[in-house]
Amino acid sequence: MTLQNRLGMRAIVGLLAALFIGFSTQAQDKKAKDLLDKVTGKVKSYENITIDFKYSLNNAKENINQDSKGSVVMKGNQFVLSFMGITKIFDGKKNYTINPEDEEITISKVDEKDESAITPSKMLTFFNTGYKFSMDITQNVAGKKVQYVKLTPTSAKDPRKEILVGIDTKTNNIHNVIEIAKKGTKTTLTVISFKTNQALPKNQFTFVASKYPNYYINKLD
Repeated sequence: MTLQNRLGMRAIVGLLAALFIGFSTQAQDKKAKDLLDKVTGKVKSYENITIDFKYSLNNAKENINQDSKGSVVMKGNQFVLSFMGITKIFDGKKNYTINPEDEEITISKVDEKDESAITPSKMLTFFNTGYKFSMDITQNVAGKKVQYVKLTPTSAKDPRKEILVGIDTKTNNIHNVIEIAKKGTKTTLTVISFKTNQALPKNQFTFVASKYPNYYINKLD
């Protein structure tokens, strides 16, 4: 897996967590909390969620402009993420990272106690601590009224300056998530389609080794 793929996959998983925000009651802005509570409540009501998204990485100083597309299917404590040619399956216990270019599959267990590990079970509480948040600007985007909520990390060591969560005020679904780093890099995840309660195959979140007969299996645990 190239460095670009590794960084991109890591950023996507982190940004996707922002689609499923659960916030503590210690809000700095009641309007922001009320709006985010509506988003959280709606997400919790779905049996499963299928998202197609666009991911953009920009840094004017470094003259970097990269766009990619991907998709993710989530149900309970499981997900399948496809991005930049890589597929990541989490079956609730283990991560399976499938890399067709290298014909390699990496299998690793997930330690729920590891604060840096991102799993669906954490996606509703990912931003519970470590952020101040407040209402930001409202924009009309492709006929949608999008209200932004700004999250500012409280730790000076955090490389991010702020995170902007754009919410479609009509549907209370996430429109996009923007991360702005202190060094100028901006990553944006924009939801292209948001489907819920789809009829999923029984083996949607099951890794089937027989599908990859010539792949090298790298077990980390």
